Amino acid sequence: MAEHRQLQRAALLDAARALLTEGGMEALTFPALAARTGLARSSVYEYFRSRAAVVEALCEVDFPLWAAEIEAGMESCDTAAERIEAYVRGQLALAADPRHRAVVAISALELDEAARERIRAAHGRLVGLVVQALEDLGHEQPRLAAALLQGVVEAAVRRAEQLAAGDRVGCQAETPEAIADAAVALALHGLARA
Repeated sequence: MAEHRQLQRAALLDAARALLTEGGMEALTFPALAARTGLARSSVYEYFRSRAAVVEALCEVDFPLWAAEIEAGMESCDTAAERIEAYVRGQLALAADPRHRAVVAISALELDEAARERIRAAHGRLVGLVVQALEDLGHEQPRLAAALLQGVVEAAVRRAEQLAAGDRVGCQAETPEAIADAAVALALHGLARA
């Protein structure tokens, strides 16, 4: 019975990922989850009390995978600057990947404080990946620099999302690659002087 429930929960999370990929947060509804999984709508409520709970569960599953992918990319680098570049480019690539829409969508939801704290802790582990690289570059405050670097990454993700949504005002020459290049340049050259 427990294995059956785990399979149903996993199916609901897979359906949520698909809905987020196809239509964003508006598409993530309990009737849509029920239809995708063949469960009764009331059954969906047995697993999740709200859309926020669904996204929180996705983040609990996906954040460690996201961090592992970024960490693997960073470990293949020889220098601190290369590790920082891999960190920035890795996050931008993952944010653009439809499989990770739940992690990106989290900012659009109103979560309770306990959920926000759990997500902040998971996010903190992600930011922690770049602290050593910043120490290796000689930063006196590598944790602060890492937090600021994460702000650059988040701004680049938002800009790429605007571009993908067709908001081309003032960004005619921008491409996802140009956004990533600009974020890396800002991270390496701006932070190196901090």
